[in-house]
Amino acid sequence: MADNDKSVTPELAEIRRRINEIDERLQSLINERAKFAQQVGVAKGELMRAVDYYRPEREAEVLRAVKERNLGPLRDEEMLRLFREIMSACLAQQEPLKVGFLGPEGTFTQTAVYKHFGHSVRALPFHTIDEVFREVESGAADFGVVPIENSTEGSVNNTLDMFLTSPLKIAGEVELRIEQHLLGRMKGLENIQRVCAHEQSFAQCRGWIREYLPQAELIGMSSNAAGARRARDEVGTAAIGPDVAADVYNLNILVNSIQDRRDNSTRFLVIGRALLAPSGADKTTLLVSTSDTGAGAGVLHTLLQPLVDHKVNMTFIESRPSRRQNWDYVFFIDIEGHASESPVADALAGLEKVSSLFRVLGAYPKAVN
Repeated sequence: MADNDKSVTPELAEIRRRINEIDERLQSLINERAKFAQQVGVAKGELMRAVDYYRPEREAEVLRAVKERNLGPLRDEEMLRLFREIMSACLAQQEPLKVGFLGPEGTFTQTAVYKHFGHSVRALPFHTIDEVFREVESGAADFGVVPIENSTEGSVNNTLDMFLTSPLKIAGEVELRIEQHLLGRMKGLENIQRVCAHEQSFAQCRGWIREYLPQAELIGMSSNAAGARRARDEVGTAAIGPDVAADVYNLNILVNSIQDRRDNSTRFLVIGRALLAPSGADKTTLLVSTSDTGAGAGVLHTLLQPLVDHKVNMTFIESRPSRRQNWDYVFFIDIEGHASESPVADALAGLEKVSSLFRVLGAYPKAVN
């Protein structure tokens, strides 16, 4: 609005002047931070790659500090997003990180990539979870992001099973609230003949679909993005997915938040090639088994007793077939604390003694939300 606009009062003009001053200082400080980030790169050596500069444990410490000192009026979530983007842009001065994810574009996993790394990365979509693991193992991608569990539908077994043979480590976690939207080219629900989506999305929206689209044909797809593509190309077809899919495939959001549970969330893992140093608020993920076969209470008691003895809190446990022989199982366990620090280190020493298989899959910062 022009300065000579008569609707601009002296008080409003002064507020705008102050905002302009603050914007100038913010821009100057962000560039100053970027210069210091460049100096970090110089100190570490010009030949190092972006992945060598990136320190997830350091970023987690910064974000926790941002959250602790935030007094509003911006919500913690908004302030964290701003700082993630600043750190992402500063890191990308060297070169952007390459982050593989379970694609295609327009999926919740892509949203998880940007939530964790910011938008100044190269997000690389891959067709399967196996492919994400392979590309990170080969170095074609610096990190990968894959789903591990949903709050209503449970664990993602494909991801768990990949750790049985992969040398990769867990470098972080992302917790994402899942909001499923009804998407389509049409303007209303009356012209919807079919709905395309991933089976898990159908499972999360059963009640809404039964009430509002009881006559629609439900077609399972390999991903919500594939469903969104079909909705873009077919008359009478709608899709279910995130708002980013509406942007990517030029669809209307017909109805917001059609998931049956408002607390529906998915946890994703960030996978990389190295174990991390402690950040001050960490998780450790283990892959363990005993020489006894079966998944009975006796086996679990043996494995969990060292955690009980050292008062280490367990937050997740899942059993999977070991693929070594029939009825032989391995256990994936999440515990609070870092593998290298007491009391976790002491508990793990005891656990390793009673395990026929013992691997630390990762010790990484808890998700900062």
